[in-house]
Order: sequence, then structure tokens, then C-alpha cells
Amino acid sequence: MTEYCGKSVFEGIAIGKLKIVRHDESVSVIEQGTPAEEKEKFYAAREKAVAELNELYEQALSSVGESEAEIFSMHAMMAEDADLEDGVLAKIEAGESAARAAEEAGFELSQMFIRMDDEYMKARAVDVIDVSKRLCRYILGKKEEKIELNEPSILASSDFTPSDVVKLDKSKVLGFVTTFGSDNSHTAILARTLALPSVVNIRDSIDFPFDGKTCIVDGFTGKVLVDPDEKTLSSYRSEKEKTDAQRAARLALIGKKSETSDGQQMHIYCNVGNSEDVKTALANDGEGVGLFRSEFLYLESNDFPSEQKQYEEYSRAAKLLGDKLLIIRTMDVGADKQAAYFNLPHEENPALGLRSVRICFDRPEIMYTQLRAIYRASADGNVAVMVPMIIGVNEVRWVKEIAEKVRKDLKAEGVAFNEKMQIGIMIETPAAAVIADELAKEADFFSIGSNDLTQYTLAVDRQNQQLEKIVDVHHKSILRLIRYAAECAHREGKWIGVCGELARDLALTEFFVACKIDELSVSPPYVLPLREKLRSISADEASADAFTK
Repeated sequence: MTEYCGKSVFEGIAIGKLKIVRHDESVSVIEQGTPAEEKEKFYAAREKAVAELNELYEQALSSVGESEAEIFSMHAMMAEDADLEDGVLAKIEAGESAARAAEEAGFELSQMFIRMDDEYMKARAVDVIDVSKRLCRYILGKKEEKIELNEPSILASSDFTPSDVVKLDKSKVLGFVTTFGSDNSHTAILARTLALPSVVNIRDSIDFPFDGKTCIVDGFTGKVLVDPDEKTLSSYRSEKEKTDAQRAARLALIGKKSETSDGQQMHIYCNVGNSEDVKTALANDGEGVGLFRSEFLYLESNDFPSEQKQYEEYSRAAKLLGDKLLIIRTMDVGADKQAAYFNLPHEENPALGLRSVRICFDRPEIMYTQLRAIYRASADGNVAVMVPMIIGVNEVRWVKEIAEKVRKDLKAEGVAFNEKMQIGIMIETPAAAVIADELAKEADFFSIGSNDLTQYTLAVDRQNQQLEKIVDVHHKSILRLIRYAAECAHREGKWIGVCGELARDLALTEFFVACKIDELSVSPPYVLPLREKLRSISADEASADAFTK
């Protein structure tokens, strides 16, 4: 038996035959022409790649939905990216073949993404590799690889590209194991969407002789066991039966109230990246959307998304939700979530630099345009907006002034909107938490951004794997800040929610109950487990002191 350990991206246990997927990484040596001829090969390959990506978009749209389909639109833009083109042409001028130039330029660009701290941007490295490989295939006249599954299997690879994922027979996939990858990789997103126990970033490559061997993926601990002994296999089979039965039993909670055993209610909302994800939230019985990450509209565009484009996306989500609340976070671009057209300056300490609302202070038209789109969407459903990275009262007042101007302009134009749409803020900096008493007088609601609050409070980069052992996400300082923010919100008659990883941490559910947190926002698959945990807790017996003293 061989054991690997990585990061679980969906809990559960998968047992089945291991299918190891090896990608052809080599660039064959073919007859090389002049630099001018090699450039022509590159441009011809790019034209074919973009056409193929557009076809894949249509195919994905019907098979896996708009969310995954949009990946191929993004890849088409990447294929025509000026930085990638400049890198390829420079290498051809230096004497490389078109294929080798595309491979090397793609690798160099991917390394730029990998070095970023933000997990979403790190995950884009595999997109660049996917695009460069597609270009190489067309230059060399190779056929695209396809993963053939003859039986239900656990798939293992360095990582799976969007091209791999969209063509998979998903009915035969039991789980994923990847050498690299992160919470935001396409593999992780698909695993959560399909509710498949999966582990990423095991850091070691699984040896090819293990292909076809029995494999166990423990999505609770992040362990991957290959060719287990009979005792281990029997133990995991029993555990799988139990967890599968628990998961099936949770289905009975669909439609039930999210409340404690003695009747204290708490809404369980979902975090989503776009309107297509709303369908997944509803399928998991999410009671609303507590975090709509609007920055994806910016990160996946090659220019500022127009008011109309934003409105259409927000409106689509609002209509899908009906009466359920949709909370749209204003764009959180900056730091490591870079969009080239923003032309942001290089920063020595980007985590503490220009980001989200801070960008808008110098470019108020960005906030104005986004708020117009959000207010317009408020006529199509139950919509609220929240602003991230707030550290002071003046910032909240500035946002409210922009909102007032938007309302006046829309009214003058005869455009429908909800004049009473709530404007909330995220409490994700220690500064905001400490002056929560003042902020509660200005904002309509709070949402605790637990990931950033943890990082900024502990002065620890949560993505730095060397620091994982010393990061205590239950640190008293964090919990005391959350408790204080909740007290301040309730004192002013405002409601407060929590999003980020702490929201789905079942070890903290009792603490949130004791603090009378009104709402928790989690990834869709965690709605029912959280509801189950909530219904097992007595609000009268819950004590915040047990966590903060």
C-alpha cells in the first residue's frame, strides 16, 4: 500500500480502480523553416485553435453549463493574448521553432500566475498551459488526446485541463487526484459541482505501474491510498457505507428550516462566481446567495465589462433566485487578481495595496458603472450589494454618495430599480472589526470575510504552505473580532453574516449560534451538512465564551 497526502476539495470517500492520465509533454522535432515561415505556422495554428475553442464553448454549453463553457471563451482570449504572442515571436526570432516557442512562452506565462498568492490566479496557470499545448498540437499536426474510461474510475494526473474535463464521461468518474492544483482549479470546481470526493496537490506523481490498481480517496483527511491491504480496504468500505448513508439522509433536510433544536433561525446562503453557479446553489437547497463574486466578470474580460453586460449577468442570477436574496460583492480586483487593462502599478506588498474599493477612489467611474448595473438588476429580484476591504466610516459614506447619484440618475432616466436596496460592507480587516460600532451606524448589514480577516489578523499568508502548521483559524483574536462585530451590528438593528472557510467549519457552528450570526454563506455542497449540524445545537446552551476565553 502506498499513501499520498494532499488537500481535500470535497469530503467523502471514493473507492475504485485508478486511471492514471499522462499527457504527452514532448514537442517533436520537425523540419524548421525560416523565422518568417515559423511565424506563419504560429498564426495559422492560433486561428485554428480559436475556432476550435469556440466550438468547445458550444459543446460545453449544452453538456456542463455556462459556467464551464465560459472557460473556453477565456481560452480563446488567452490564445490571442498580446503577451503570449510577443513571447512566441521573440523566441522564433531567437531561432526557436514555432512549436517550441509556443511551449516555452506558455510555460513562462504560466509561471507568472503560479507565483501569485491568490489561489484563483494560481489556478489560471493550467489554463495557459492548456492553450499553449493546443497551439503546439496544431503547429505539429497532432490529434487532441482523449481520456477513455471503460469503467467507473478514480482519475489521477498532474492536473486536468478544461479540455480534459469537458470531454469526460462524468458518469464514470468516481473522484480526482492531482499532483498540483488548488481549491480554485477546474478539477476542484468540477469535483464540488459533481459531489466527487477528490484530493489535489499531493505533490508527488503517482507511479504509472499503479494504473488499474484499487485506490481509496479520503476526502475527509486528504489521504490517497493506492493498492491498499485487505484490512484497510474493508475499513474504508464500511466508512464509505456510513458516510454515503449520512449523505442520503441529509437529502431529507431539503426544504427544512435552518434552525437550532430550540428554534433560533440562521439563513444558509451560497457563494457563487456567476449566474450559472446559482443553479447549483438552488439544487443544493441554498436559501440565497451571500456572496456573488462579481470580479470574475472583470478577470475574464479583456476590457472593463460594460454596464449592460454586468446588468445581464446580475439580472440572470436575480431572476433564478426569485424572492431569495442575492448579495453582489463589488469587484475585488487588485493585488494578485490582476486584469491587465486596469494598468495597476507594480507593488512591493500587493496584499496591502490597491485592491477593490481602493481602486475606485481614484476611478469612481468603475464603482458608478457597477452600481448602476446592480441597481438595475434590483428591479428583477431581491438584490443587495456589499463592498469589500472597508477600513473606515468615510469610505462607506463615499460609496453611499455614489449610490445616491446612481439612484438620482436612474430615476431621471425612468429606469426601474429598488430604491431601498441594502448596501452592506465586508468586515475583513481588523480595522473594520475594531470600529464595527461606528460602521454599523452607516452600513445596512455586515458580512464577515473570514479568509482575509484571518490573514490580516494573524499577519500570516494563508497560501504559504510553509506556514500551514502555525495558522490557527480558530485563534481567539479572530473569534473575538467576529463576536464584537456581531454585537455592534445587532445593537444598531442590523444583520450580520459570515462567508469564507470559517462559515462551513462545523466546529464553529455553535460559536456562530451563540453570537446570533444571522447568515452563513458557503459553497453549495456544504448547505445540507451545515443545516444538519445547526439543527443539532441548542441555542440556549451555546456559549461564545467557550471559544473566546
